[in-house]
Amino acid sequence: VQLQAFGGGSVQAGGSLRLSCEASGRSFSSYVMAWFRQASGKEREFVASIAASGGNTGLATSVRSRFTISRDNAKNTVYLEMNNLKPDDTAVYYCAAKTGFMVPFIGDYEYWGQGTQVTVSS
Repeated sequence: VQLQAFGGGSVQAGGSLRLSCEASGRSFSSYVMAWFRQASGKEREFVASIAASGGNTGLATSVRSRFTISRDNAKNTVYLEMNNLKPDDTAVYYCAAKTGFMVPFIGDYEYWGQGTQVTVSS
């Protein structure tokens, strides 16, 4: 599966953005999808994941009350709704896909998109 993320941009603290990740190929609905992010000079970290059916989600503690992950299997798309953004959310955001169980571990994800930059200014 090929993934393309978009929707990043520059916002002020407290603002909102919605990222989208479109998948090509068949069987999107069989993949666990996730978002990771990597700030400059830091390791890539887990942000959110969603089960193949969309019935279960997981969020990193740092974003739990502010971000929402969702998916539309009919459109082969996963979303990350980000509210009340903070400067610490500044990073390149990547979408990723895997088969099997929903987990927050980077090494378990088989497919990656190219990343989209999110910049939050104070």
